[in-house]
Amino acid sequence: MTAGNVRAARVRPVGLLLALFGALLISPDTLFMRWSEMSGFAMVAWRGLLMGVAMLLVWALTSRTRARDLTLLCTGAGLALVVLQAANAMMFATGVAAGPAALILMGVATAPVWAAILSWLWLGERTRPVTWVAIVCVMGGIALAVSGEVSGHGTEFSRLGSIWATIAGLGVGGALAANFVLLRQHGEMPILLCIGLGALLVGITGWFLAGADIATGQIWAIAITGLIILPVSFFVLSLAARHTAAANVGLLMLLETVLGPLWVWLGVGEAPTPRMLAGGAIVVGTLALYILYTARRSQARIPV
Repeated sequence: MTAGNVRAARVRPVGLLLALFGALLISPDTLFMRWSEMSGFAMVAWRGLLMGVAMLLVWALTSRTRARDLTLLCTGAGLALVVLQAANAMMFATGVAAGPAALILMGVATAPVWAAILSWLWLGERTRPVTWVAIVCVMGGIALAVSGEVSGHGTEFSRLGSIWATIAGLGVGGALAANFVLLRQHGEMPILLCIGLGALLVGITGWFLAGADIATGQIWAIAITGLIILPVSFFVLSLAARHTAAANVGLLMLLETVLGPLWVWLGVGEAPTPRMLAGGAIVVGTLALYILYTARRSQARIPV
């Protein structure tokens, strides 16, 4: 075994444990959003402001290249990361407020497939037939999940709200994938600064759009997501990516798609319908097989 292989064997368990911790930490995020009893724009405001302030504070305290970071922020890639984070936060909160948690989390889980598509469009990377097969299966699973009844036991959602939750989830998955692709192209970007600023800007926007709703609901619940769940899970998952393959992080992130609706079911009685469960199984199963296949294919190309 070479020295490089010994080092990899030492750090891989650490990366997997970090990714597992980050995925488990973020899995009850949707439940706390339900517990907040806030409107979509109110959640956008509180989550964005709290997360933005927390991440910008960490950046200010830890960055040793603030002037360089600010210069990179003003580039096209830096501004794109800010906009993508703002769009991500806006779609996720309004989607959770409008429809079943299971639908939006299924859409978010499609990020690996979106990443393959965007890599093909932006970076010219070849998209393999297995990716198109995965896309067809995932979209079929989502179509099954959103068909039929839109509400399970204990909750009622409109058809329009459920459609928006599905669209918003796919949009969040696409925004996350675009982030991944941009960061692959521009690895020097100050992530905390860009993401934190995007969160802060969307939080300010949500504050004005929420109006009188800003003071309603359970602020303690939304504070836990904005100050603890989002910043800590983001940091841990980013750290995990330095110690294990990105495919491993993506695979463990599927835990949110499985556990998220379960937490909401247990916490507020929002039970997924049978079609949501069947569609979710298709989506998660397809993505798990796709990520495992991609990881093995990548490993096969690495010389021992």
